[in-house]
Amino acid sequence: MNTEKVKLLIVDDDEDDFYLTSEYLKEIPSKQFDIIWASSFGEGVKRLSQIKFDLCFFDFLLGARTGIELLKEATEMGVTAPIILFTGKGDNQVDNEAMRLGAMDYLVKTDLDAEKLDRCIRYALERADVVKRLRENETRLKSIFEHMKEAIILKSSDGVIFYQNKTACELLGLEDTHEVKIIFKNFFAEEDAYKRFKQILELNNSIDNFDIWLVNKNGERVLCSLSGSKQNDSEGNSYFLIVIQDITSRKKLERDRLLAEKSASTARLARTLAHEVRNPLTNIHLSLDQLEPELTDEELKLFTDIIRRNSRRINTLITELLESFKPQETVLSEVSVVELIERALSEALDRINLKKINLIKHFSKDCRLYLDQSKIKIAFLNLIINAIEAMEAEKGVLTISTVAHQEYFHVIIQDNGVGISQENLNRLFEPYFTLKTNGLGLGLAATLTILQSHHARVEVESELGGGTIFTIAFPFSEK
Repeated sequence: MNTEKVKLLIVDDDEDDFYLTSEYLKEIPSKQFDIIWASSFGEGVKRLSQIKFDLCFFDFLLGARTGIELLKEATEMGVTAPIILFTGKGDNQVDNEAMRLGAMDYLVKTDLDAEKLDRCIRYALERADVVKRLRENETRLKSIFEHMKEAIILKSSDGVIFYQNKTACELLGLEDTHEVKIIFKNFFAEEDAYKRFKQILELNNSIDNFDIWLVNKNGERVLCSLSGSKQNDSEGNSYFLIVIQDITSRKKLERDRLLAEKSASTARLARTLAHEVRNPLTNIHLSLDQLEPELTDEELKLFTDIIRRNSRRINTLITELLESFKPQETVLSEVSVVELIERALSEALDRINLKKINLIKHFSKDCRLYLDQSKIKIAFLNLIINAIEAMEAEKGVLTISTVAHQEYFHVIIQDNGVGISQENLNRLFEPYFTLKTNGLGLGLAATLTILQSHHARVEVESELGGGTIFTIAFPFSEK
């Protein structure tokens, strides 16, 4: 500013006062001023709209209007130049109002001289430069926040969210970013989880990688990792900065990878056991073939029949075990997913009617995918039968829905049955693991193998007494 002229606007309806102020400005040696005079409120507004000024002087009395009103008008127009108000002596109320509305400073006209004017201008320009830099930093930080892939929210100590970036709006389903009183607690799927989160955050003033289920405004559950820290504003009021990462997809991939590795490991073990068991079984059968012609006692033949029958049973079990791990050879053809669901339901209809299950179907717009029709129908049927057997007769509700989500077509099979404990949920797709008294535990293992051969994902949500939800996600791109 020392080498460049300061473009200055003076809005004053008194020409003598304008002349006096101009003379004082000439006495300031460190600055040169390019002064433009507006003799009325209206002319002041016009000048502000036409020219970008470095500094503005507004007189308080401008005919029927006031400098306070012009100050408001300038703010609404987006004027960023520092504004100094000329007031009368003893107008403390006016002075305070001017400062509240954004005036950089005020001067009493009757006390005006070159020295005070110089000091006031220097202070106003320096402060305006600081404010400008702060605004630039604020804009830069806001831009960074808005473009972050992580959701960022700021919440007060009473839990009210007062800032959320674009990602947070999308994650939590906040269409109206100006909504009044958004309470962070309401997005937690479980109240106990929020209490643990709040306790750790308030005790340590920070929290890292707190994994939790959140529920957005559409009722969708999202697995998230929360990190946060306590902050203080310029007035000493505390608030919390919370960073939210959506880890749903990552956890699904980790779970699918773990399940695939576990399945492959079990398959290797099964093949080894099958080989080791079939060798002695073969010897047993050969021995029986040699022994039976020599036996004349019918009672002894009864025992050899028992041995042969159980040996065959063992051999059958080994075959079924190996088949459950055998890579599925798929014969793909374009087929309606809803049509396959209907076929599976028709085969389970007798069971549904016998138990008087209430069947509810919510099918979205149908989708045609390249699938192995017979195998996918078996997978659907296994899940439907499991749901039917988990429900109480005459009280069961089986809901089957389809929903298209971005890259996947979802088939959701939900029951209101006995549910599954968390411990058993982790073992659900293991071969020979079953909660049924007369089951072999191969149905869900085979179902998983079929779905994996189609590059489909399956998710299970359940709790004891709360029913079970199987969600199958078929990728649109697979062919």
